[in-house]
Amino acid sequence: MVRTLVVVLVVVAVLIGLLWVFQRRLIYLPDGEAVPPAAEVIPGARDVSFTTDDGIRLGAWFVPGDHDVTVLIAGGNAGNRLHRAPLARALAAHGLPVLLIDYRGYGGNPGDPTEEGLFLDVLAARRFVGDSRVVYFGESLGAAVMTRLAAERPPDGLVLRSPFTDLAAAGQVNYPYLPVRPLLRDRFPLAEQISAVRAPTTILYGAGDTIVPPRLSRAVAEAAGGEVTLVEVPGAGHNDPVLLDGPRVVGAVVDLAGRIRGER
Repeated sequence: MVRTLVVVLVVVAVLIGLLWVFQRRLIYLPDGEAVPPAAEVIPGARDVSFTTDDGIRLGAWFVPGDHDVTVLIAGGNAGNRLHRAPLARALAAHGLPVLLIDYRGYGGNPGDPTEEGLFLDVLAARRFVGDSRVVYFGESLGAAVMTRLAAERPPDGLVLRSPFTDLAAAGQVNYPYLPVRPLLRDRFPLAEQISAVRAPTTILYGAGDTIVPPRLSRAVAEAAGGEVTLVEVPGAGHNDPVLLDGPRVVGAVVDLAGRIRGER
């Protein structure tokens, strides 16, 4: 009995050690392959780049527009900017300028993703936008990244798609039998940070999301420190196209940009 218990404890200790060492490979799932030229994907778009405070040169796509409110888009933990092109294309069709970024390690960019690294990436993107009025758009993990940016560099508006309260809460949903919270190195405390955001905020979530359950997104709305509009997309799962460039998502961004411009 004692020998069996020792074996079990050793196995558990090894598994926990492996999870600690390799956890970022479970969190960040970059498609690191180079993306095609922007103009081949979105008419009128151009390839741009900017450098982070720790010296990493990042590629991105910029889509010009007639409006004076720019939308800065940060994706989730998987894929690259090519996969978010339909959203940029839809927003550009409404005249909105769009900066569609990739983090370090994503979309052919150098570097390895971490919580602090992703923040430095969006901070550099914000500097690239300059003095333009701006709406931050963050998808899932990107919602946490953009919320921190909003707390430190306030935007004119904030849109969070499928936000979680913190990474541990989302991780516990997907790995219910693991001690996720004490093991995490990257925490993304979104609900804590959004209390400092005063910009008008729209939170979008799918009613059928099993990766970031609706209750987590609603809890983010409750923690917000400013005006919040909550938009539910009926039946939508986390990765459904309707949560990428569906009418409720596009309409929410366009509406917020319009309110910023004083049009509605």
